[in-house]
Amino acid sequence: MTTAPAPSHGTEPPSLWVQRWAHLVPTGATVLDIACGQGRHMRWFAGRGHAVVGVDRSPDAVAAVADLGQAVLADIESGPWPLAGRRFGGVIVTNYLWRPLLPTIVASVAPGGILIYETFATGNETVGKPSRPDFLLRPGELLDACEGLQVVAYENGFTDPPARFVQRIAAVRRVGDATAVRDRLYPG
Repeated sequence: MTTAPAPSHGTEPPSLWVQRWAHLVPTGATVLDIACGQGRHMRWFAGRGHAVVGVDRSPDAVAAVADLGQAVLADIESGPWPLAGRRFGGVIVTNYLWRPLLPTIVASVAPGGILIYETFATGNETVGKPSRPDFLLRPGELLDACEGLQVVAYENGFTDPPARFVQRIAAVRRVGDATAVRDRLYPG
């Protein structure tokens, strides 16, 4: 029996967590993919009619997504935030953690927009990489970082397959009376 090779990093299908909550991105809103890599989420959102912006420090990654939308080459850990003052209807972060950037990420969510974040958490060191505490969210850390946003969904724990510990959040920035968010959560 022959098994298909695993997709190379960054070309695998979009995260199921991102897909699950993507309906909360306002229609026509621009989506920002932070540490976009090869653009799996940019491709997915562009295919659904959203303008997309991706930021990554890798010239190869930026070249790979340049045809999808705005591709920004920037070292967001050592340099200034390249999208200062801009807000997005969707902000997507997967498999990436740089704690000093968390307030900027949250501030990048436009009124009525959503942050969809999924990355490794404490406990992952018992099953594989990443294993350094710098790259693993502490229990409740995303909840704390999203103070001021309305949490729609949150998970922290073990998933299998693949065997890993993750923390995930979907959180929206309210608009006025929150009618727009409610209507997206409960259509019809």
